[in-house]
Amino acid sequence: MSENVNPVKYFLSGGFGGVCTVLAGHPLDTIKVRLQTMPIPGPNEKPLYAGTLDCAKKTLAKEGVRGFYKGMAAPLVGVAPIFAMSFLGFGIGKKLQQKDPNEKLSEFQLFYAGAFSGIFTTVIMAPGERIKCLLQIQASEAKPKYSGPTDCVKQLYREGGLRSIFKGSCATLLRGQ
Repeated sequence: MSENVNPVKYFLSGGFGGVCTVLAGHPLDTIKVRLQTMPIPGPNEKPLYAGTLDCAKKTLAKEGVRGFYKGMAAPLVGVAPIFAMSFLGFGIGKKLQQKDPNEKLSEFQLFYAGAFSGIFTTVIMAPGERIKCLLQIQASEAKPKYSGPTDCVKQLYREGGLRSIFKGSCATLLRGQ
C-alpha cells in the first residue's frame, strides 16, 4: 500500500464499495434475519419458512421485490461514515503503538490497530443493525409497528432512551467487522 494515497480517495472508494455491498447483499440479509427470527411452530404446525428458498419465494409473493430491501436505509446511510470511522480508528490505533511516525508495525500490531478501529465503527453499526433488523422482520404485517428508519429511532428512544437504540452494542463490538 502506497503512503501517498489520499485518505479522501480511500473514504470515497470504501464508501462506494460499501454501498454496492449493501445493495447486493441486503436481500440475502433480509432472508437471513427472517429465518433467524421466525416464530417457533407449535405442535403439529409447520414452520413459517421451510428454508432460504421458501423464505425468498414467500417474501417475493407477499411483498414483491421491495420486501427484500426493507430496512436498507440504515446500512446505506451508515456505510460511508462506518468506513470513515474505521480508517480514523485504524490510524489512531497505529499511532498509539508507534514510537515514531516512520516505524513499521508488525502484523500483530496492525491486527491490534484494526481491532481498535472496531470501537469507532460500533458507534454507527450497532444502532444501524438494530434499526435494520427491526424493519426487516416486519413482513407485510397489516399494521407494521415502524413506518421507516426515522420512526423506528423515535419509537425506540421513546420506549427506552439511547440505551434502546444502542441495544446489542457490546455484541457488535465483540463480533468485529
